[in-house]
Amino acid sequence: MKKGKNKDLLSMITMIGPIGFWMILFVAIPLVYVFAISFMRKGIYGGVEFAFTVSNYLETLNPLYLQIFIGSLIMAAISTIVCLLIGYPFAYLISMKSQIKKNLLLMLVILPFLTNSLIRMYGWITLLRTEGIINKVLIYLHIINQPIQLIYNNFAVMLGLVYCLLPFMILPLYSSIEKLDMSLLEAASDLGAKSRKTFLKVTLPLTMPGIFAGSILVFIPALGLFFIADLLGGSKSMLIGNIIRNQFLTARNWPFGAALSMVLIFITLILVAVYKKAGGSMDDLV
Repeated sequence: MKKGKNKDLLSMITMIGPIGFWMILFVAIPLVYVFAISFMRKGIYGGVEFAFTVSNYLETLNPLYLQIFIGSLIMAAISTIVCLLIGYPFAYLISMKSQIKKNLLLMLVILPFLTNSLIRMYGWITLLRTEGIINKVLIYLHIINQPIQLIYNNFAVMLGLVYCLLPFMILPLYSSIEKLDMSLLEAASDLGAKSRKTFLKVTLPLTMPGIFAGSILVFIPALGLFFIADLLGGSKSMLIGNIIRNQFLTARNWPFGAALSMVLIFITLILVAVYKKAGGSMDDLV
């Protein structure tokens, strides 16, 4: 009996040992390190002085940083809503197709991941700039008389966020809609419910886990994708990720950058807790 237990323990260690070691080495230890640095002070020459302080967290309450936090949350929320409005009908359309067409459409959704997102953002610069393809086509069609400013503003940043994160909304939605029991829709139709009421009373509630999962997968990254704001927003748009990046690389204020990172992680944990409270499964986020 004891030998059997030892064998089961050895099998469990063999299975979860490598991933456990990986998570401890590359997730837990760096996270603890950043948390510890957030309570240190910036050195005279940009290093870290090992002196305990909470001033870094108090600095995050500066009205300037609070404004950026609020602006980032609003932009992430709008991006999430736009992704949901586009992604839900598309995911529903995919689920209604034959298996061959499903595979083809899902491949098209995943296809952008084969190209580096930074390169794709440079592609949008080519499209959106004043001498770009979009302005030239609009002028050629006599829709506008002169080029309009489509880049280096919040619109361009929002467009970049939606374009980059839309697949993360579509895939959880498709997974949730695919599991939908179509007999329930048929029953609602037989009982006289119109398509709009069937959607609101049956389809939408049953696919809510996919909506929550997709929203989390879009909203959280939207707060930290600083390269999109840098490339498409110029100096006019600033996200939380931009501030964190600047503190580490430009201002060389690692303690304050670490404190901002921990605040962002705290926001993420709150959102995940809300998602779980609403009945979501962590499997939908994987």
